[in-house]
Amino acid sequence: MISNKYLLAAGFIVCFAFTSRAQYVEKEPEQKVTTLYPQMKFDSVQARSALARGTGTIKGVAFTKPKTGFGYKAPLAGRIYANKMKVILYPVTPYFEEWYKLRKDKENYKSKDYKKRVYVYLSDAAYRFRLEAITNSQGEFTFPDMKPGKYFLTGNLSWDATGTYDQYTGSGYNNYGGTTDYYDRKSYTVNHQDRIEAFVEVKTDGEIVEMKLK
Repeated sequence: MISNKYLLAAGFIVCFAFTSRAQYVEKEPEQKVTTLYPQMKFDSVQARSALARGTGTIKGVAFTKPKTGFGYKAPLAGRIYANKMKVILYPVTPYFEEWYKLRKDKENYKSKDYKKRVYVYLSDAAYRFRLEAITNSQGEFTFPDMKPGKYFLTGNLSWDATGTYDQYTGSGYNNYGGTTDYYDRKSYTVNHQDRIEAFVEVKTDGEIVEMKLK
């Protein structure tokens, strides 16, 4: 006769097998996006020459402004300065100009539909030819020792918008036979990230160029 403990063990194994099969987790569908690159061959010699040491200086201040309900920056609102933000500088070479035009024409990175998203990238080789600066708490930054030439500056500025709203919590009868609605004041925070960019040109040796990155 088979003992009860062996029957229980066999039943546990069968139940475990069926439970394991029932717990199969379906994979999430792949979220494929389109990535584009310039077709022009990148000229590293040209880019290296453009970033060689010079005697000019680029001084700037990076900031953004809150947006209106229509998604535009409010012109009369106060500035939100970029605090400890990385500013990236690229030399404007023919390869870069093709990338910028391609991005302007084709990029669609904000679409909620992943299938419609389009990203436009520099090649890995082109991305290496850049300079970086970090802003202070007032959004100020400096690129010293620059040669005459045209440059493109970019950064991602993160900031928060806060506000309050009244949340309905219930109703009750008042002394006059009617009802009174009750609300609690709640706070909320919305995170934003603005891509701020600008072109700048150092025209002569030793020139100090002041700019706004917004």
